[in-house]
Amino acid sequence: MKNPKVLVEKPDLAKEIAKKLKKRIVIRTDPSVRRSIKETKEIIMQLVPKEAGIEDILFDTVLGEVIIKARKVGLVYGKGRQVYNKIIAETGWRPSVVRVPPVKPQDLNTINKIIDYMLSQNNYRLEMLRAAGERIHRGVIFENRYVRITGLGGFMEVGRSAILVETSESRVLMDVGINPGGSGYSEFPRLDIDQLRIDEIDAVIVTHAHLDHMGLVPYLFKYGYRGPVYATRPTRDLMVLSQLDLLDIAQRSNQRPPYSQLEVKKMVLHTIPLEYEEVTDIAPDIKLTFYNAGHILGSAMVHLHIGEGLHNIVYTGDFKFGRTRLLDKASTVFPRVETLIMESTYGNKDQPRRDIAELELISTISRTIARKGKALIPVMAVGRAQEILLVLVDALKRKLLPQDTMVYIDGSIKEVTAIHLTYPELLSTHVRAKILNDENPFEHENVIRVDRKQDREEIAKSNEPAVILATSGMLNGGPSVEYLRMLAKDPKNTLIFVAYQAKGTLGRRILDGEREVTMVTEEGKVEITRINMEVVDIDGFSGHSDRRQLLAFLANMKPKPRNIILNHGEPQAIAALANTIRHRAGHLGLPPDVRVYTPSILESIHLAGVA
Repeated sequence: MKNPKVLVEKPDLAKEIAKKLKKRIVIRTDPSVRRSIKETKEIIMQLVPKEAGIEDILFDTVLGEVIIKARKVGLVYGKGRQVYNKIIAETGWRPSVVRVPPVKPQDLNTINKIIDYMLSQNNYRLEMLRAAGERIHRGVIFENRYVRITGLGGFMEVGRSAILVETSESRVLMDVGINPGGSGYSEFPRLDIDQLRIDEIDAVIVTHAHLDHMGLVPYLFKYGYRGPVYATRPTRDLMVLSQLDLLDIAQRSNQRPPYSQLEVKKMVLHTIPLEYEEVTDIAPDIKLTFYNAGHILGSAMVHLHIGEGLHNIVYTGDFKFGRTRLLDKASTVFPRVETLIMESTYGNKDQPRRDIAELELISTISRTIARKGKALIPVMAVGRAQEILLVLVDALKRKLLPQDTMVYIDGSIKEVTAIHLTYPELLSTHVRAKILNDENPFEHENVIRVDRKQDREEIAKSNEPAVILATSGMLNGGPSVEYLRMLAKDPKNTLIFVAYQAKGTLGRRILDGEREVTMVTEEGKVEITRINMEVVDIDGFSGHSDRRQLLAFLANMKPKPRNIILNHGEPQAIAALANTIRHRAGHLGLPPDVRVYTPSILESIHLAGVA
């Protein structure tokens, strides 16, 4: 575009065109009409009030964007987007405004490195986007159309989620995760099947940034994948952080990682971030739209529109159909749906109400503090850590816990929380309002960051009672395992589980009653550790929907699916949920002929057409 003022006069132009064409539209100004970088910086500094706290201005020549990092993004936009529009009109660059949260600079290392690396590889990104566009808009060849899905992982189990969607034209992978409790053949999804050829994959879609859904994406690049990866912007940032953390843990445990930092970097360059409800072509016959899943920051449900009305799939990924302190509940309204692929983690279990779970957590911690013990809470760095932090900070402010109770946070929790503060618009109304009012809802004078590894032993051996939030949430590596080794023998201490523990993980074994576990010391020696500390499992904090919420989601979903495929659950949970859905189909408003499938790994289901 050679007239940037059109973007000011018609700010919804791209949306209007996209709606008519049913395609994703990105309008870029022609390089010939853009001001120089020096001039543009000067104009921005003149137009934006000093109170906005601009910290950096970067330029993406591929997208024609100027990235403005500021403390108060509202002032960069201005009332009615007046400042934003003036920047476009006077410079020819389209602003991309990034919020700088009130945290230490090192806590933003991941986001800053992602932006810097992408900008340093502009030529590569431009060629990648062109190649992806050519592949997407290639001509449709086959008239005999069909839709088939094959579970490569995460069916009749929890972990290594991966689904292959095939049409006569396209191959798309939804999630490529690892099994946190697996080993050998059961750790990775079945990427070895004949119909999955790396060079024929059109797109990879990532629903959210938990390792069991995205932990193996860089592995595809190791073996030649060069196509796009679609995710929300927070998922991209959190995904990179989690994958690098995985490599670090593998290195410290003397394990051979499945890929290197080189493949993680390659993945970053191929990742195309999308907003919720933004329609995007990802293959000649497939359009993708993300919807809020309510599971963790940036988590998305996937809507695939296949062919010209041939078939529509909604894949929930992990989702929460219930409000939490951190997030609003999952979306339920979609354009069209014939097939629903739904997680079933708690398909046979109802969780306590959130307020009851919070009371139990505070009560358990108070009991531990009263006996001068320490409460160890293993948490996933993404999601559960922030949810529990909000509960603890609120309890300290309301004096529900002793005012001298110290809360230590360890692992990648600090940086992940900083990423949450960068995207307040995706958090719950209450949390968002606090952040936009320059208040950090995760911060309290009693919340202490553990920055040095040597501090862990000092915390564990001190006589002062405390709460410790540490990764990983299933005790399959990370600082939580180190704390457990040091705290396990003292009955004054308490191990509190607040999240799902997958089969095969140390957390699940302890939860199932194992009290003598094999652990590795700092010196690399193997020793048997006796679990004498109190073990408490508190349901109700999970980011997954329980049985009631799964059924409520089906009752509220519009339109209703003809096919329901259950995955991401242990066999008993999936079987119980399938039976409940069949018996209550009418009550849930489902079609009388609704089909409920419970496939195993490598089973294929033909959803439309003839194979």
